[in-house]
Amino acid sequence: MTAHPTTDPAAGPVPAAGARTLMPAESAPHERTWMAFPTANATFGEEGSPSLADARRAWAGIAAAVVRHEPVSVLVAPQDAAAAREALDPRVVLHQVPLDDAWLRDSGPTFVRAGDRVEAVDWVFNGWGQQSWAAWERDARLARRVADLAGVAVRCSDLVQEGGGFHVDGQGTVLLTETVQLDPDRNPGWTKERVEAEVHARLGTSAAIWLPRGLTADYGEFGTRGHVDIVATFLRPGVVAVHTQTDPGHPDHAVSAEVTEILRQAVDARGRRLQVVELLAPLTTEVDGELVDFSYVNHYVGNGFVALCAFDDPRDAAAAAVLAEAYPGRRIEPVDARDVFRFGGGVHCTTQQQPAAPAGPRN
Repeated sequence: MTAHPTTDPAAGPVPAAGARTLMPAESAPHERTWMAFPTANATFGEEGSPSLADARRAWAGIAAAVVRHEPVSVLVAPQDAAAAREALDPRVVLHQVPLDDAWLRDSGPTFVRAGDRVEAVDWVFNGWGQQSWAAWERDARLARRVADLAGVAVRCSDLVQEGGGFHVDGQGTVLLTETVQLDPDRNPGWTKERVEAEVHARLGTSAAIWLPRGLTADYGEFGTRGHVDIVATFLRPGVVAVHTQTDPGHPDHAVSAEVTEILRQAVDARGRRLQVVELLAPLTTEVDGELVDFSYVNHYVGNGFVALCAFDDPRDAAAAAVLAEAYPGRRIEPVDARDVFRFGGGVHCTTQQQPAAPAGPRN
């Protein structure tokens, strides 16, 4: 693996030595949300195909929900610029950038605060563990491109991982999954200790809680092999939501039970035993005979809103009620996520938050 330089001097001045680095919680104020517009590829389909049109419609729905509350910038492949202008809300800012895919949570940068500045972490991206269907030559460069567009410095890491593979509480705790960070097709030879040291150095965390695996369908053909952002997420420091499958006959019943028990026994960076909130899984478990990993955990929290994955499912309303209680004062924005999950992810997977600088706007 080729080592990245520690900092990209072209992306802006470097913070003073000793400036504390910390990834804020997703619920902290945002400067903007970054997304990418689906382009023709192995998962979305060829140009002009109904499946690509479905993907673009689904991504546009997410962007429309978010831009009602905060600025949205969308990366679009040059050949797709006209289609993007037609599909997206006119308030969305477009940036023409070569793309392979549209999961910017994974291929884009992770934004952190370093002292009084915002920086971008550029993890190594290799197509979710060099999966046979994936292309990533262009997407591997996106973190630097986004950082340049945002006008922030870049800190590069040699760790292969994606933004959907971890969650932070903003107070020093990070959730990880053994089948992601320790995947031999991502990080061969890396130990938990080495992963934790690198993650803590880049995110400013000090305590890692490891989950053994993700949801079952996430190990299918177009899965991520265990991203945490459909399994568990912090609602606030000390409180974590977990995907809860109530059907004993479903393969995720055992997964969610194991994850729930681990989280209930876990202690965060402040020494607190975690409070676990169960987000009941949608009743829909299959589509066209195929197991799906529909999850309300995969919501996105922004300035005054929560974009909730909706599935036209009887449990949509209950999930909305749980999140309304968890995020008082924020508007719950249900977004039809069925087509998003059809292509291998959810609402959270399409977005990446750029936190406001400490002196920036507040909710």
